[in-house]
Amino acid sequence: MGLNEKPLSTLHEKASYDLDDFEVPTGREEAWRFTPLSRLKGLHTGKAATAGHVRVDVDAAPEVTVETVGRDDARLGKAYTPADRVSAQAWTSFEKATVITVPREVVASKETVLTLTGSGDGATYGHIVVKLEPMAEAVVVLDHKGSAVYADNVEFVVGDGASLKVVTLQDWEHDAVHVSHHHAQLAKDATFSSFAVTFGGDLVRLSPSVSYTAPGGDADLSGVYFVDAGQHLEHRLLVDHSQPNCKSNVDYRGALQGEGAHAVWIGDVIIRVEAEGTDTYELNRNLILTDGARADSVPNLEILTGEVAGAGHASASGRLDDEHIFYLQARGIPYDEARRLVIRGFLGQLIEKIQVEGIRERVLTALEAELAR
Repeated sequence: MGLNEKPLSTLHEKASYDLDDFEVPTGREEAWRFTPLSRLKGLHTGKAATAGHVRVDVDAAPEVTVETVGRDDARLGKAYTPADRVSAQAWTSFEKATVITVPREVVASKETVLTLTGSGDGATYGHIVVKLEPMAEAVVVLDHKGSAVYADNVEFVVGDGASLKVVTLQDWEHDAVHVSHHHAQLAKDATFSSFAVTFGGDLVRLSPSVSYTAPGGDADLSGVYFVDAGQHLEHRLLVDHSQPNCKSNVDYRGALQGEGAHAVWIGDVIIRVEAEGTDTYELNRNLILTDGARADSVPNLEILTGEVAGAGHASASGRLDDEHIFYLQARGIPYDEARRLVIRGFLGQLIEKIQVEGIRERVLTALEAELAR
């Protein structure tokens, strides 16, 4: 399949399953200008040696169906069309896919956990589909570990009145490179919430997106990231409002410390002409803890109708508030502990939204380890 006849918007002009429809990025393109291409290990050029392996282990709720399928399975690629060169490379190159299905009206009795473990021996590609049939409810965790050069596409298909909660953890080893697209397609009155936690890896570029096929959809996208010296952690979000009376909310927060720590957050929201009654808001905040760290934050709203319930965005990057530190020190709390308390409060407010207790505790423990540095 080639290029879509109708471009998504002026912000997102291409979508195609054909790798040849995408030129090799040079870094001058808007979509790639913040990404250090030299650190992608060839994922963007097609020259990555495909000798690696990422093992997918699934601990599923008993009501959920888990399948490993080949490229020719008709369920693959129905919700998402690759939107850039690496995404198209992943679509072209994966060999096996994992398909998770939650049957109609089933409420999963526990979370389904997919653990993806990199072997550290070269580049590889993957594909995952999570499908909730009408009125189903489930929680899915994607847990990334080990060392890898990995690109993948993940499709979340949420049926009429269904509810899906997703937690994705990028807890890679320090040398890992991961470029991933997560796309949620919401049917009538469907609800979708995702929480992204990105602490590990040398370079991680995660692109969550949402589209609606009928009115009443509600999406909530949250995330926290902690960037250390030399790390590049990038999150590029897109919410495409193409149906009336749908909602979306985005809230991402990050902290950065160390020379060369670099965070990138791009938030794109499109409200098309037909999407009357849209209610949307996006927010990104970055806390810069040391000299030498850099945060780029770019929220974009493209509104093509005046009939909206609400539409707004905000972005802020700055250092610790001296008044907050002074307030705590004035009550006998040493500076280092006061600093940790402020950072915990800043990120912990979002972390508390993680509904899987074991994952929430793990993230809080990882945050403490970061602060101990």
